[in-house]
Amino acid sequence: MTPQKLKKGDKVMIVAPARGLKLIGADCRQIAEERLKNLGLEVSFAKNTTDENFDMFGSASVEKRAQDINQAFADKSVKAVITVIGGFNSNEILKYLDYETIKNNPKIFMGFSDITSLHTALYAKTDLITYYGPHYSSLGMLKGCEYTLENAVKMLFETGEKELMPSIEWSDDLWFLDQEKREFIKNEGWWQIQSGSASGTIIGGNLCTFILQLGTEFRPKFEKNTILFIEDDEMSNMATFDRNLQALINQPDFENVKGLVIGRFQKASKATREALEFILDKKELKNMPIIANIDMGHTTPLATIPLGGQARIENGRIFIKG
Repeated sequence: MTPQKLKKGDKVMIVAPARGLKLIGADCRQIAEERLKNLGLEVSFAKNTTDENFDMFGSASVEKRAQDINQAFADKSVKAVITVIGGFNSNEILKYLDYETIKNNPKIFMGFSDITSLHTALYAKTDLITYYGPHYSSLGMLKGCEYTLENAVKMLFETGEKELMPSIEWSDDLWFLDQEKREFIKNEGWWQIQSGSASGTIIGGNLCTFILQLGTEFRPKFEKNTILFIEDDEMSNMATFDRNLQALINQPDFENVKGLVIGRFQKASKATREALEFILDKKELKNMPIIANIDMGHTTPLATIPLGGQARIENGRIFIKG
């Protein structure tokens, strides 16, 4: 189920299903709102997405977070729902979402990282295509946001198939602490670990969050001809990534996965192409195209990936639609 694309004049609602709005600095909020308004969008905040709703873990209550999601989808005037930021606890609210209302009111939903829990649940329960892309806070980046914004606009406003292209440069700095002091690194491009062609439905997100749904009703099936898109954050080193990937490979329906795309690792993961090639040298991954080091995940900038949409891999090139 593909949500309607955005157009000028549409309203977007900001929600905080994980960590709260209080974490986001005034300058970041101002830049993010200006960027959205410059796209012709009206920006609103869910009822409980306020600085005051911030407990000892930096979140609102489970009830309030679920209420915001449910009301955002029920509100006919809202055309897109964008998350504030990630965190660790989005999976707490999955049982309290009104999936019938969400199914009957399909609209754009975008965020990444811990928000993977919501992406997986929404697709598993409603078949809704969602967008693994920048948070509201991500759009508050002063420098180096051009690729992120350009790709989000292509996926959220435009129809048709798009070729995913590498960014010119990337960063893994604490940009939100100092918007002026940035460290950009020339992008060496994607790593084509295994060549080949494949096409199918995009499933995935943040790997360490995705595996939390294994064995639950909130884990989307690997449909026939699945293209798996995954990334992980700095808490995942190569051994952890290998173990978590194997957890997916061990699923009975993994045989339906026909292509694998992996996002760029953060510096702290100490990932190398050599280590990744060693990990990916598995019997279950033979005969499928594998591309790594794409602009998906916890480094910046970010591509916007339509989870539940379609992907086509052809000799090192990636095309997406959704």
